[in-house]
Amino acid sequence: MGERGLSDPISRRDLIKTGLAGAAGLTALSALIAACNAAGAATAPTAAATPPPTAPLTPTGSPIPSGFLRRNLSGHLTLADGHWNTLGNNPDPAERVGMDAIDAAFEKLTGLRPALNSIDPLTYQDRARDYLHGTPEDLFTWFSGYRMRFFARQGLILPIDEVWAAVKDKFAPGLAGAVTGDDGRIYGIPVDYYPWAMFYRKSVWARHGYEVPTTWDQLLALSARMKQDGLAPIAFGNLEGWSALGTFDMLNLRLNGYQFHMDLLAGKEYWVDPRVTAVFKEWAKLVPYYSKDFQKLTWQQACDTLIGGASGMYYLGLFMTGEETTIDKSVLDDLDFFEFPYFGNEFDAERAVEAPVDVWAMAAKSPTLDADMDNARAYLEFWAQGSTQLLMYNSQQSFIPTASDVDASKLDRLSAKSVQLVSRAQRITNFFDRDTRNDWTSLSGGVAGFFAAFLYDPGRDLASLQKSMQQFWDALPPYAG
Repeated sequence: MGERGLSDPISRRDLIKTGLAGAAGLTALSALIAACNAAGAATAPTAAATPPPTAPLTPTGSPIPSGFLRRNLSGHLTLADGHWNTLGNNPDPAERVGMDAIDAAFEKLTGLRPALNSIDPLTYQDRARDYLHGTPEDLFTWFSGYRMRFFARQGLILPIDEVWAAVKDKFAPGLAGAVTGDDGRIYGIPVDYYPWAMFYRKSVWARHGYEVPTTWDQLLALSARMKQDGLAPIAFGNLEGWSALGTFDMLNLRLNGYQFHMDLLAGKEYWVDPRVTAVFKEWAKLVPYYSKDFQKLTWQQACDTLIGGASGMYYLGLFMTGEETTIDKSVLDDLDFFEFPYFGNEFDAERAVEAPVDVWAMAAKSPTLDADMDNARAYLEFWAQGSTQLLMYNSQQSFIPTASDVDASKLDRLSAKSVQLVSRAQRITNFFDRDTRNDWTSLSGGVAGFFAAFLYDPGRDLASLQKSMQQFWDALPPYAG
């Protein structure tokens, strides 16, 4: 959950979700995503990297009795007046209720009851590398994708193939890929996610007789028709800079496929590649259909144009529904979504979906892990169950369960549809900033600035733009996490 090593308060789903951190007979740490953050954690997009901290992370709380599990519950971020504010060590009440329910169920099963401590989530995200290099707890929650694989390459996360062998049948292929490291081993249990999709109001579409487009050409034709009907075809707000990242993600996935996309974000492919040029050229066709003055709109303001019936579609993460519930339930009931259209090429079969995934992972340097290994594995297996994940969802519905054995009748309409969308995906990506290094996605520079420049003038010299992007990437220092 959103979805980033954030140091500045930005609006994105990675920041919508909060973090659970933990440790002991088993340790659990859930510093949830920063996204539309980011994409609150994530979980809305990412900020610039910060210097390595000198002070260690210090959870608060009483000593943990022998034989108990210990988990740290971080503070959370909340949206107030359009800005993300951190509430220090005050945990999200709904999330805490969910964790209490999960811990009670685990205690009933095993006799072990986790004790809760607190760590501020932004502090945790900024200091995760130092934390994992120090004396971390047994288990922690983190992002899937590039950030997870990086720590795995550094030897800071242990593979959990034994646990995965017992639970892998509960997860769709795309989710399995999301927790696989560069060496082909499994490094986390996927526990929740939120998808990105094209949202619309059913009543507006019914009034105009619109039909859901499945191809890129159909999307462009529908956009032209909406413009003739007096609508802004596509709601879009890029004031914070991160919204554009999600559109690039999907265009690149649809045009060039999952592998090229992931390799590009990892620096194994080049921003001057003609395949990137093709993405910008298709993207330029969409820009005339964006909201007026989109560079001056926040994502919430763009959302308001969809809710008010002034816009026809909105490509964003499911976290946006939290904005709608502040209006009234009837509006939420009128919302629906469809997956990003296809180009009719060989990559259609991937059915790629942008769905930032949060994982539970095992800290390699935990000083208590050897003694706690059986309990740690048991806790990971427990979290892999749909019934466990449902306990959290019942309290905090932005935590959509990943397990295929979850009782779908217990999910709301949009969450259930999200499960269907993700279960069909052969490839799942995180939001841009979780699939690459955070200093490349800095909103004070980096790729967000290049995308903003492109959107300001889609007819600009692409060769020059792409050359500048590659030069920026090449000048980045060795990545340290």
